[in-house]
This record gives sequence, structure tokens and C-alpha cells, in this order.
Amino acid sequence: MSDLTFQAQAVDWKGLPAIALKLGQGDSVLICLQGAQVLSWIGLGQERLFLSPRAAHDGQSAIRGGIPVCFPQFNQRGPLVKHGFARLSRWQADAAQPSGEGGVQISLCLTDSEASRAVWPHAFEAMLRVELRPGMLRVELAVHNRGRQDLSFTAALHGYLRVAQVEQASLHGLEGLSYWDAAAAQPDTHVMQEGRVSFGTETDRVYPRAAAAVQLQSSGLPWLQLAQDASWSETVVWNPGPALCATLKDMEVDSWQQMLCVEAAAIDAPVVLGPDQRWKAAQTFECF
Repeated sequence: MSDLTFQAQAVDWKGLPAIALKLGQGDSVLICLQGAQVLSWIGLGQERLFLSPRAAHDGQSAIRGGIPVCFPQFNQRGPLVKHGFARLSRWQADAAQPSGEGGVQISLCLTDSEASRAVWPHAFEAMLRVELRPGMLRVELAVHNRGRQDLSFTAALHGYLRVAQVEQASLHGLEGLSYWDAAAAQPDTHVMQEGRVSFGTETDRVYPRAAAAVQLQSSGLPWLQLAQDASWSETVVWNPGPALCATLKDMEVDSWQQMLCVEAAAIDAPVVLGPDQRWKAAQTFECF
């Protein structure tokens, strides 16, 4: 069709297959087939995601930045590889389709394989749906239990947001919530969030999902609003700070200053699906 308002193209990202989507008014996303990982989102003329200049691209290691999909395990909360095998796996992409309001959407699929069943003995289908509209990005993870036994998992969309200077950035909308501080000397301490969240040292917190969307303020960039479906039970806020960042081989020493992770997560209580049951949850990013 000649009247489509988007372009979709298979591209190469540092030797890895990827898909580039671009709207007629200029917004774009770049999605790597490894992990169905969104690597870039340009919204209203500005890059809104952080991708480490030292990110691995060997096809076997996790890619530092963008929006990694953590599934079927978050972090090291279980026996699997950190953050699960989905972000290391090759996903299959459908053809891009137009969506409402001048947008485009694409779905990527991961199903169980001999390799996955060797470490996680379940028949499943995971689907990541990425929708791009002017000034907006929506990412939805869906899981279908295709086996005969219950399936239990944790998951997150581990989004790395770009900020001009994290010490001048602030996160609004988590006020009054009690969070788990993993960077504290006693990580099981629950602390009440008073006022906005600010940054400068290592930050690693798990909040209950806020009732309304949260807002990221960063100097030099439009505000970014982040909304989570109710199926996500938590919001993870992470920045390595200077000391930890200096130890990460796939980050520049000062990379902590340009990024902030605000993650939609379902981790404190695993999601349990009976045979043939389905689950889905989305996170929406909007410039305003």
C-alpha cells in the first residue's frame, strides 16, 4: 500500500539482525531480534532510551541498554541465568502493521525449544508487542502456558531511559510508597518515599506499582510519563551510581550519569498460569 504512514526495514545492528520502524512524522524505534529488545526510541525528535556505547553485540551476551525483556526470571531470584533466557534468545518477528492515530505496531514471538526446556521445563509462548505513535511508545509482554502443568515466572521490562544528567533528574509519582532498598546496608529495610526520587549514588529500589503514571523530569528533555498496566505489581528504579558503574565492563565509567532504569515488573509474587492460561501486561512511555 502506498499510503502507509510508516516504514519498516530489516537492518543490521553491529552484526545482529534488527528491525527499524519509522513514522512519517519522524518518530522511530529500532528492535533487535535478540531478546526482542528495543534499542532506540526517538520520540518527537529526541532519543529517549540509553544504549551503552560498550554494549555487547556478540549474539550471546545481554545487551546493555534499551528495553531488555526479563523472562522467565527477574535478576537472580531463581536458578536461571540472570534476568532469564529471553533476552539472550532469538525471537521471530511478524510483519509490521498500522495502528491507530498514525502509528505502527509489530509483534515478536519466542516459544520453548530444546535448549529452553533443558533449564525451564515448560511449553510456552511469549509475545512482545511494540507499538509506536507520535510521542508515544507502548511495549506489551504476553505469556501463554501451552503445557499441561502450572507455569510460574517473574518478569520485567528493564527500560534504560536516557537523561542528560541523572543528578539533575527526578522521578515523580512514587511519593508515599514504601519501597525495598537493595542498595542499603540492610537490603530488607522498607523505607517510605518522601517527595520526588532524586539520584547521585547507587539506587536500587522496588516500589509497589503506583496507582497513576509516574513522570520523569530531565533537564534539556521533554518530561516523560510512564504508565504500567495493573498486571505489573511493582516498579523497579535503578541507577548504578559511580562506584558500581566503574566495575561494569559494558558501561563507560560515566555512563551512570546518562541513564535511569524505571522498570515495569512482576517479581515479588511470581505469576502462576494454569494450563492454557494467558497473562499480559504493558508499559507505556509518553513525551509531554
